[in-house]
Amino acid sequence: MSASHPSIRRQVLKASALGFGHLALASMMGSKSSADEPTTAANKTHFPPRAKRIVFLFMKGGPSHVDTFDPKPMLDRDHGKPLPFDLPRVTFAKQGNLLRSPWRFRQHGESGLPVSDLFPHVAQHIDDLCVLRSVHGTNPSHGGASMKLHTGTDQFVRPSMGAWITYGLGSDNENLPTFVTICPTLAHGGMNNWGAAFLPAHCQGTPIGNASQPAASAGVRHIQNSRLSTAEQRRQLDLIQAMNRDHLADASDDGSLDGRLQAFELAFRMQSEMPEAQDLASESIATHRLYGIDDPVTENFGRQCLLARRMLERGVRFVQVTHSDSEVQWDQHSNLRQGHTKNAAEVDKPIAGLLADLKSRGLLKDTLVLWGGEFGRTPTAQGSNGRDHNPHGFTMWMAGGGIKGGMAYGATDDYGYYAEQDKMHIHDLHATILHLLGLDHERLTYRYAGRDFRLTDVAGQVADRIIQS
Repeated sequence: MSASHPSIRRQVLKASALGFGHLALASMMGSKSSADEPTTAANKTHFPPRAKRIVFLFMKGGPSHVDTFDPKPMLDRDHGKPLPFDLPRVTFAKQGNLLRSPWRFRQHGESGLPVSDLFPHVAQHIDDLCVLRSVHGTNPSHGGASMKLHTGTDQFVRPSMGAWITYGLGSDNENLPTFVTICPTLAHGGMNNWGAAFLPAHCQGTPIGNASQPAASAGVRHIQNSRLSTAEQRRQLDLIQAMNRDHLADASDDGSLDGRLQAFELAFRMQSEMPEAQDLASESIATHRLYGIDDPVTENFGRQCLLARRMLERGVRFVQVTHSDSEVQWDQHSNLRQGHTKNAAEVDKPIAGLLADLKSRGLLKDTLVLWGGEFGRTPTAQGSNGRDHNPHGFTMWMAGGGIKGGMAYGATDDYGYYAEQDKMHIHDLHATILHLLGLDHERLTYRYAGRDFRLTDVAGQVADRIIQS
């Protein structure tokens, strides 16, 4: 085992009575040391990246691809007829006959790609989008599918996508977390969807609020100390860190104490920058309107998207924005028209505003934007006016960050049930995302429990055709 391996580095740190607290303090004084760098990249990319950062717009519940970005003329033609091929071996609920989309698709932009009337604002940016029509997973339940999308597995607790990217790329702003998740859902995997699992603790995401509270009141808890001055907090923290380092030198540690030392230091430094980053009042009235913050329908998600832009431009590597609520989400087993209309109206203008804002600031070219849910919906009806879960073929889209815009990649069958052409498994999606960020998914590994782990497990192919040459 080489001396650069993380476990060897931890032993050296313990022997010298130094932990993350010392290293974090040293970084404040200009040192760039790191105790747990990737085994291959050492906080450097494997090859020149196309994207420096990523924002994931997570539509919890599963938006219907055949009602948004994947039109199916034969579904319209055969409405009410039985599906002409077999259903999957495992389905989530009882399904009926084919159900056409209640929305019209129209061509947009120079590319002429079709978008349903649910997304008139996003449609204006279609020439920047690469629509991935052949994404597929394995699990028809929300929890398993969400874990698969976020961590690469639906069976075990594993590091999240954001944690792997944090581990591979390191921080671009020492005063802010590398990975932030805005108003995340606490259901269906909960914090495991932004957790670090066995990766170093500093790789986990920092939640800002959660899906059960309005974005206007979401923030990092206890970010300011009204009782102690900065100098007093520094002296207090130095004492705590000194005691922790003494303990670290005398006891075996699985990395959790190291992580706690670094977390204390980051929390101290965040006081100087996080309040300003979260302050949307400093933005112009025009910007608030661009994101729909002036409209009660779009205000909540608009705030999340604007906060995401502020985090991205301040050096946060991975920002996740979750659209979810406790009642509707995108999970329309019934009332498809009402539910999808409500959800799309809430996110359409804010997403378009984010794309326009990133582009106007020159950030879109090296910011990867990812949109989608944990699965799609069936082309068959559940009840009279709903759709069941469908992980076998669904749509996500990417924009910016070296992606070819104005194109559709892959295809589902004539009715939209199964991915058929240029199939993109979740592992392929992850491999492509890491590639755009300059990371080789086969080389970004971490040794744990006697084996080398990676986000894509033992699979994953980069979709080269969607990447700009």
